[in-house]
Amino acid sequence: MSQELISRFIEAHAAELDAAQNTQLAYGRDLLDFLDWLGPQNIALLAAQRTDIEAYLIHCDAQGLARATRARRLASIRQFYRFAYEEGLRAENPAIQIRGPGRGKALPKTLSLAQVDGLLSAAQTHGRSPLERARTTALMELLYATGMRVSELVSLPVMAARGDPSMLLVRGKGGKERMVPLSDPARAALADWLTHRDGAEAKAKADKGQPASPYLFPGRGKAGHVTRQSFFITLKALALDAQIDPTLVTPHVLRHAFATHLLENGADLRVIQMLLGHADLSTTEIYTHVLETRLKDLVLNKHPLADPP
Repeated sequence: MSQELISRFIEAHAAELDAAQNTQLAYGRDLLDFLDWLGPQNIALLAAQRTDIEAYLIHCDAQGLARATRARRLASIRQFYRFAYEEGLRAENPAIQIRGPGRGKALPKTLSLAQVDGLLSAAQTHGRSPLERARTTALMELLYATGMRVSELVSLPVMAARGDPSMLLVRGKGGKERMVPLSDPARAALADWLTHRDGAEAKAKADKGQPASPYLFPGRGKAGHVTRQSFFITLKALALDAQIDPTLVTPHVLRHAFATHLLENGADLRVIQMLLGHADLSTTEIYTHVLETRLKDLVLNKHPLADPP
């Protein structure tokens, strides 16, 4: 019964807000964890009170969960009981007045221009075949040229890349669309990949009758395109090839590098907001703090009157 309620909530939330699949999965995991905690307490999901939710959050803290994770779990619980209240399943939302731990304002990790150049160079030689090398190069060039989220990148439709475009139409969070410009290296890598991709697609159709994929980066899995997980693994391998600590490199770190490098070179913050697909400028403003930290470090360590280390 409780799991069915969670499924109903996720379906309703997705329909109402066009929530991304990753958001739906996160809500589902959070609520199932809460349900598992309620079970031994003999508390039904719809009967939980504010004190029960607060006790669960204390339990999460005791487990050593990150502040951001605890904040998200409370948000999931709050949204569920809002749904239950609106559906007439409860008379109130017991989580509405609970103050969360907040998410903090840690500065995003980023990479230097030299490190990004190293990754892009490594991509050109990474792979067992020209097809794999062309795909890896296109993925990397597009990611750094546009600052796309990795989920946006791997799920790009092939029609968006036809005709040697100077810009790509990207469908982001909540179904919001935005245009992102392509650099000359990204356009060249994209054209080369399309040549290899279309050749492989034509051969698969001729040999096996396999239908053409609608995705720019086809994959063999259920999703039909290259997965975030497989690209994550490729990126770690590229970091090793480029002699960079793999723990420093993720798709999201490259997104941060894109924004930071633009800001360092004088780009307007609102332009960066638009390119990243941020709904709120305050989300983008964190990159100004990254730049301020670098400038402070430069003055303290490179100024002629700075104290020697």
